[in-house]
Amino acid sequence: MEIFSSYNLIIEASLILILSFWFNGLSKKTNIPSVLMLIGLGVILQYVAKFFVSSLPDLFPALELLGIVGLIMIVLEAALELELRKEKTWAILKSLLIALAGLMLSAWAAAWILHSLVPGMSLSAAWLYATPLSILSSAIIIPSVGGLKAEKKEFHIYESTFSDIAGIILFYYLAGQMNPAEAIGAAGFTGSIFLTIVVAVIASYAIILIFQEIKSQAKQFLLIAVLLLLYAIGKKLHLSSLIIILIFGLVIANMKLFFGGKLRKYLKVERADQIYHELHIITLETAFVVRTFFFVVFGLTIVLSSLFSLKVLLISVLILASIYGIRFLILRIFFGKDILPQLFVAPRGLITVLLFYAIPSDAVVAGFEPGILLFIIIGTSLIMTWAMIRNKQQTAGPLDELDREFQARDVAYEEELPSRAVELDPKSPLTPKDPGENERDINPNDPGS
Repeated sequence: MEIFSSYNLIIEASLILILSFWFNGLSKKTNIPSVLMLIGLGVILQYVAKFFVSSLPDLFPALELLGIVGLIMIVLEAALELELRKEKTWAILKSLLIALAGLMLSAWAAAWILHSLVPGMSLSAAWLYATPLSILSSAIIIPSVGGLKAEKKEFHIYESTFSDIAGIILFYYLAGQMNPAEAIGAAGFTGSIFLTIVVAVIASYAIILIFQEIKSQAKQFLLIAVLLLLYAIGKKLHLSSLIIILIFGLVIANMKLFFGGKLRKYLKVERADQIYHELHIITLETAFVVRTFFFVVFGLTIVLSSLFSLKVLLISVLILASIYGIRFLILRIFFGKDILPQLFVAPRGLITVLLFYAIPSDAVVAGFEPGILLFIIIGTSLIMTWAMIRNKQQTAGPLDELDREFQARDVAYEEELPSRAVELDPKSPLTPKDPGENERDINPNDPGS
């Protein structure tokens, strides 16, 4: 049976998307991240496929492409949700500081663990391997925190987005330092960031001004194509391209702020708003599709036997302990005692996988077990799942009890209503009227009414 024929692939892709949609609904009810379900689906499909073919094709190119596009869509989706207002300045700065502190301290701890326990792991290579393990996954966090309070939800969106961008910048900086031909100093790195920001701001204004003049309805994928082009060119020029995506999303989501003063006259508000709303929908749908196939393909590539190793278990548990220990200290400093469930919302996911496969061949350490990567992704996701379910029970518990009590009263009242209606005073408004009786006003001061 040829499972990779054209029609079979269409059937398989369609069924995967349908299941993914169902997983999203199930995730909202159970708080189990849909990402775990997608990875599990990929693992199941891996073993099903082995009954029909001797070996699977090389899926790494597809995984890499899906990861890059998914990363762009997820960051753009997050940026379109962020509102920049003066009253949110401290919340944004606090999220940025927590994201940077968590990233750097977690990477330092993980690098020390890897350097000490993995044979042949130099300190520079350990930092390169540790960075992907220290980045929060906005692909998992953003869809999972919808049920939290507004301020906590906003914090997680900001923190995970900043962690994504800072982690990617750090990773490629470290990767460049390991290659003498691409190595740049701190001054060159800072200049690259500054140049990226300038390019991003200019490009954002230009895109909005040009696209608001395009009258064709089919222009959203053209806009996405332009963003993908800017991202790819930026990577070729060794710029931090994800900043371009983030700044564009922030500019179009906060147009009144960025087109203030004299610039206001150049903005066609209705058309620009239409571009924003249509882009928001397209980005949301595209991110869903790309995220679905990325994690299913990742599940197809997983080697479960790599998990059954005491060494993998030891290293993974130590890294997990360092992640939550460091996060506990940072959150206590910034939030005091109100750190739940934020303490346990620290999953690793798409970017961790993507960057792991982006490690240069010259920096690959044979002694590093891929099972560590898988163990930490699954472990952090399960811990977040437990925390979200526990938070939901604690928040909704008293309200659910009140709802059940009121529902029981309503049922009892409705059951008694027919028998009580006969006993009611004839003057009561609840007593059925004679057909010929005129309607009367009910006196609100009358106790009987």
